Amino acid sequence: MVPITGMYAGILALFFVALSVRTLRTRRRNQIAVGDGGNSEMLRAMRVHGNFAEYAPLALLLIALVESNGAGANWVHALGTALVVGRLSHAFGVSKPNEDFRFRVLGMSLTFFTLVGAALTLLFSAVS
Repeated sequence: MVPITGMYAGILALFFVALSVRTLRTRRRNQIAVGDGGNSEMLRAMRVHGNFAEYAPLALLLIALVESNGAGANWVHALGTALVVGRLSHAFGVSKPNEDFRFRVLGMSLTFFTLVGAALTLLFSAVS
C-alpha cells in the first residue's frame, strides 16, 4: 500500500485531465483535427500535455517503489511535492507564447530531482 504516493497520483491525474481539456479546447477553437496545424498555440498545448505524459508516470512509479520499500514519509513527500511543483512550473512556462525559461528550467530540474532521487534511493536500498 502506498497512500502518500496515491495522494500525489490523484493530484497529478487531475492536472493531466486539465491539460487534456486545455489541449482539446485549443484544437476546437483553432479547428485543428490532427497535429498542430502549424499553430504555435496548439504546438505548445500538445507539448505541455505530452511532456507531462512522458515524465509523470515513471516518476510516480519510482516514488511508489520508494514508499513501498519503506522510505520515510518526509522523503516520499519531498519527492511527490517536487514532482507536482515541477510539472506545474514546466506547464506554466511552456504554455506562455513569450516563454520565461526560468519556469521551464525549474520544472525540469524538479522533475529530474524526483527521478534521480527516487532512482538512487532504490539503488542504495537494493545494495544494502
